[in-house]
Amino acid sequence: MRVVIQRSKRANVKVNNEIIGEIDSGLVILLGVAHDDTTADIDALVNKIIHLRIFEDEDHRLNLSLTDKKGSILSISQFTLYADVRKGRRPSFIKAAEPKNAEKLYDTFNEKLRENGIHVETGEFGAMMDVELINDGPVTIIMETKDGKIIDPA
Repeated sequence: MRVVIQRSKRANVKVNNEIIGEIDSGLVILLGVAHDDTTADIDALVNKIIHLRIFEDEDHRLNLSLTDKKGSILSISQFTLYADVRKGRRPSFIKAAEPKNAEKLYDTFNEKLRENGIHVETGEFGAMMDVELINDGPVTIIMETKDGKIIDPA
């Protein structure tokens, strides 16, 4: 799995100009699912994301986690995170999971976040969405998993 995490002051997602998900302080997560991802990858990401110390404390140091801040997550499925642009001018998405499997894992990811006490708002899987956010910092982090472990995304 591959995620782009953006710390946000507020964010929302719209489908057909209607807001379907909205948060105040927290994280916007763009989640890409690869064809070989499993629930072990979900567990690794959820544990890392909710405990990652990327929020400022009273001394303006990144010492607080999402759980410390009682922040929310706006979770958006985004298969384009697996775009391969090495050849030609049109991206290939061959590494992205088939939609049926990707949707199942996306739903499981969101449910695991909720099981950990996180308020989660979502987009609509497979829909054209407008995502709007005020990136706080800005703080943007990319993470990837392989075989249930966080790996270097480079």
